[in-house]
Order: sequence, then C-alpha cells, then structure tokens
Amino acid sequence: MDNLEHVILIGLVRQNQDFERTNEYLDELSFLAETAGGQEVKRFIQSLPYPDPKTYIGSGKLQEIAQYAEDNNIHTIIFDDELSPAQTRNIENSLSACKVIDRTRLILDIFSSRAQTAHAKIQVELAQYEYLLPRLTRMWTHLEKQRGGIGMRGPGEKEIETDRRIVRQRMSLLKERLKVIDRQKATQRGNRGQFVRVALVGYTNVGKSTLMNLISKSDVFAENKLFATLDTTVRKVVFGNLPFLLSDTVGFIRKLPHGLIESFKSTLDEIRETDLLLHVVDISHPDFESQIAVVEQTLCEIGAENKPTILVFNKIDNYKWIEKDPFDLSQPTKENISLEELQNTWMSKSKYPTLFVSAKNKTNIDQFKQLVYNEVKRLHVKIYPYNNFLWDDSPFVEE
Repeated sequence: MDNLEHVILIGLVRQNQDFERTNEYLDELSFLAETAGGQEVKRFIQSLPYPDPKTYIGSGKLQEIAQYAEDNNIHTIIFDDELSPAQTRNIENSLSACKVIDRTRLILDIFSSRAQTAHAKIQVELAQYEYLLPRLTRMWTHLEKQRGGIGMRGPGEKEIETDRRIVRQRMSLLKERLKVIDRQKATQRGNRGQFVRVALVGYTNVGKSTLMNLISKSDVFAENKLFATLDTTVRKVVFGNLPFLLSDTVGFIRKLPHGLIESFKSTLDEIRETDLLLHVVDISHPDFESQIAVVEQTLCEIGAENKPTILVFNKIDNYKWIEKDPFDLSQPTKENISLEELQNTWMSKSKYPTLFVSAKNKTNIDQFKQLVYNEVKRLHVKIYPYNNFLWDDSPFVEE
C-alpha cells in the first residue's frame, strides 16, 4: 500500500441524500480510487442543499481542505461528482498545489488502464476527448497566444481554437473507426446462427466474470476490482443438449459518465440484442438494492428494460449479519436480517425468477443451471420453432 498515491475524498450531503448515503457513496469512490492506484487518507463531507456553482463545496470548506492537504503533503483531491469546467478552475486556483479530479475523470482513467483490445481503447479515448473538449481552456499555459502569418487576415487563430479543432478532428476519426467496428460487431452477431443469446449484466464487481468462467469453462479475467471487464466476451455454452451463447458485459456504476455510454454503444448493443438477461447482484454489499436500481435505470437508458430476466444474487458466502438480542425491543436493521429471512422478503415476490448462489464456492450452481436451461428452452421454442432439440428436463448431474 506504500506505493499508492495518497488522496482526499470530497462528498456532499444534499437534499434527498443524507450523511449515511453520502458515506456509502464515498466508500465506492474510495474503491474507485484504489482501483486507479490511490489510497484514501481523509474524506471531507459538506452539507449544502445543492452544490456551490463556483466551488462545489463553498470557499470556507475549500480553505480547510487546502490547509489539511498542505499540512499532510497530499497532492490529489477527488470529488464524488462531475465538476463543471468553471468549478474545476476555481478549485484549482484555491488548491494550487493539488491535482483536482472529479468522479468522471477517475472512471475514465480506470477505463483507460483496463482497456486491452483496440475496440475498447478507441471507445475510451473517444469518451476522454468528450470530457476534455469543454475543459481545454485550463489545460495549457500557451492558450492566450495567437498565431498569424503571411496571407492570413486579422490577428490569426488563437491556440485554443487550434487545440479544439485538433480534438474535434481526432474525435471525428475515432467515431469513423467505431462505425467500422460497429458494422463488424453487427455482422458477427448476425452470423451466430440460431442460438438464444444470454447476457450477464449487473453492477461492477458483483462476480459476473467469475460466474461466466464457472458455467462456460472459459478464462475471462476476473479480479476484486472495479471494471475488471471492459470488452464483451461471448462463449458458446451447452447445458444438457441445449446450446446457447453467453456474453459477459461491462459492469454498470452509479453516475456512469454519459460519454462512456455513447462510446460503448457497440458493446452495449450486445445487451440490447440479447434474448435473456442474467442480472447478477452482490447480496453481500450493504447497498445492493440501490445497485439493482442503478442497473435497471441504465438498462432503461439503453433500451433493454423489457428483456426476460433472471435475478441472480451472488456472493452468499460473503453475506454477514448480526443476530439481534431477544431482549432488544428496538426495530431490527438490515444488519440483523439473516440470509434466510432476506430471501423471504420482497425477493420471493419479485417479478423475475430469483436464485441465490456463490460462484466462488459453487453453491446452488446446479439449480442455477436448471433455471437458465428452462428459460433458454422456453425462448428457443418461441424464437426458433423449427429448430428444436430433443429436450431433457433434468440435464444436470453432480460431476
């Protein structure tokens, strides 16, 4: 941990977001920072009805942060929201010795470090330029200079306009490359034959890739860090005598930058065009219900909200609860609910088929396979009525 960069995290308590929720969001920001190579040493939380339009947290709190950063030799400050160009400029003027990073830039940095294929790298680079373009005025010191020359009328083109033009040209080139890749991806999807397509979706770091490796016997990269998977991986899987295509997709997250959603259009098309969604949830996360809401909202944004879905609660081996003292007459909290009691709450009445598994320990995996088999079989008969198999209702035997 000594080689990690020390960082300060900044959050805001505002309308409809209390102190406890802000702390939960900062816990996620801390995990993001760790994934990017940082280590939280201090967090500051300011209470305001809405973000200050000039400095996000107010000048008084900003001075307090500046003093703490100077006293403790900390040079990186991370905000749990996207800052406007004006806010960033004002904050940097007050924290002249510090690097100011907002949530969007942090996520883009992580995506950039995680991108492995040419496709993912182009998508991330385009999103970075989308973020950079309105912030060019503070990026270099030469921007006040102007350039003139023989045959040019007037004072010439400002360097800032030159930089903007270069960025726009680069963005145009990247978009053209993405169009070519999109066509290639669409052709690949069209050539996959008469197979039902199943996609793993969910919040980042809920165990999608681990589940993918388990049921498809593949070796997709899986790690206990955010956004371990950026590229969509597709594998042919056979349950019993029924083949289907299974894809592992990029994880969602709260406040996912809009530029990333636009840039990852072809990757998200894999979700849009799938026949069945396996929505994986980390049940051991204290705020898993909010994570479910974020995923469902993102699915709505990309037009995939009405897909047949199986809700898979993963990591039951990590679920922890504290048994309530029988003499304690206060209302039980989320921490006092056992896994069995939790399964009998709204989850048992969900509109989706629901299952509780541990991909790591292979708990309830046979039940999971049977449920997926039944749903894929139902969809296959509906989508491809003239291409049926000799169905086996119980294809799973312990190996």
